Order: sequence, then C-alpha cells, then structure tokens
Amino acid sequence: MSNKSHKYVGAHVSASGGVENAPVNAHNIGAKAFALFTKNQRQWVAAPLSDRSIGLFKDRCAEYGYAPEHILPHDSYLINLGNPDNEGLEKSRAAFLDEMKRCEQLGLKYLNFHPGSHLKKISEERCMDIIAESVNMALGETKDVVAVIENTAGQGSNMGYRFEHLAYIIDRIEDKSRVGVCLDTAHTLASGYEIRTAEAYAETFARFDSIVGYGYLKGIHLNDSKKELATRVDRHDSVGKGVMGMELFKLIMDDPHLDFIPIILETPDESLWAHEIETLYSLQTL
Repeated sequence: MSNKSHKYVGAHVSASGGVENAPVNAHNIGAKAFALFTKNQRQWVAAPLSDRSIGLFKDRCAEYGYAPEHILPHDSYLINLGNPDNEGLEKSRAAFLDEMKRCEQLGLKYLNFHPGSHLKKISEERCMDIIAESVNMALGETKDVVAVIENTAGQGSNMGYRFEHLAYIIDRIEDKSRVGVCLDTAHTLASGYEIRTAEAYAETFARFDSIVGYGYLKGIHLNDSKKELATRVDRHDSVGKGVMGMELFKLIMDDPHLDFIPIILETPDESLWAHEIETLYSLQTL
C-alpha cells in the first residue's frame, strides 16, 4: 500500500510573467509537484531565459521544497517531432532542442512532449522513426534532461495512443537512461484502455509494464475525461465531473508504482486545483 508522504500531486501552473512565478503558483494551491511551460507554448520562438529568471526559479523551488524530479515541464503544442514535411520538422526539432536547453538552464530533469503526428502523409511506422531520430538529435546536443513521451488519445493523426507506439520509439532511442513516459489518464481511456475499475486498472497497468515497463514511467497527468472509452477524443474534465468516476483516482493515489513521481492535474478549471489536490490526498488509504 502506498504512503501519503510518497505521493507528489500538483497541477500544470501558469508561468505568466516569468518561469520564476510557477513555483509560487504551485505553492499557493498546496501542490507537491508541478508542471509548466518554459516559454509561451503558442509561439515558435521566445526570448532566452534571463539569468534573473533562472536564479529566482531555482531559489523559489528550493524555498518551497520542489525537487527537479517532481517538476514536469511541457513543451510547446506546436512541435511535431514526426512531421513528414521537412520545413515543419526542422522548425520542430530546433524548438524542441531550445526547450531541452531551457530545462537544463533551470536545473530541471524532464521535458514532457507529445510524440508527433503523421498528418496522413506517411505511415505510422515512418512517423515513429522520425520521432525517435528527432529525440536522439536533441539528446545528442544536451546533457542530462530526460525526454518524457506522453501517451495520446489518438486524435487526428497523433501517434502514441498505443503502448506499443511508446515502446517502438523507446527501442530506437540510443541513450535509454534519457527517455521516459508520462501517462495521461484521460488519453489512456480515450485511446481504448479501460482503467476505471480495480480489475481493469490492474490489467491495463500490467499491460503497460509488459510492453513499456514501469522503469520508464516518470509522471502521470491526472485528468477526468469528458469523452468515453475508445472515442479517440482528447477532452479533459475536472476530477469527478467527467466519465471516470472516483474509483480511478483512489486507485492512482493508492498505487505504490506511482510513488515519488509527479502526478499532475491538467483539469480545465484552475480555481478547483487546490480543492482537487486536497481531495486526492483524502482518497488515500492510511
């Protein structure tokens, strides 16, 4: 059974006004972990991080007790590391490398990313080969940051909606110590994996372990879903307000495999985050 002190729950907080504001925003909602964008996620290029921002970010993380392994930065949604078009691919690779370097500057350990999309122009396999090549290139030009692949709902031409996709990409990463996985609960359900009962949860996670391996699991995005099983539609909902039911959240909070990793809410109503965090901890079996 898990222990309350071993669970690190937080949310994807705003870094508006500077990355140094993210740890403050996380602290204000009672988060023990947090996610952030290190730059505006809707722009390809951003001004470099200032020494002042970097220093304040590190100081505030230390002040509020946020270790690098409990912070899960997310890259820009514009990036497509499997883009079949050369121009788009080059842009994506440059932007991804920039974000990896930002994480390095901030002393962070992880960069979470959506694998990429084939845009219906190339095969799924070819797309995944390009994604792996993109990641290898970024890892080759950086030192410590782990590239954390997020599973997707499989909307449109997005890859990463099967555990086999994650395993395929990982298999082609040269430095296995610098690749990981983040599982999003809403994406997991929407892509076709049932997780809402104890039996289904155990079965799905056993399948994940056999195909990918718990050793690669670096984080969880904890979201309720507006959309049902296998709809392949990515729509998050607030905890207890979607189709998940509360049992899943209790199963997550009691799962010792999920101890010590960041468990991040990306639920749509940020005014509920403090309450959701409190609720999740209250679900734990003592």
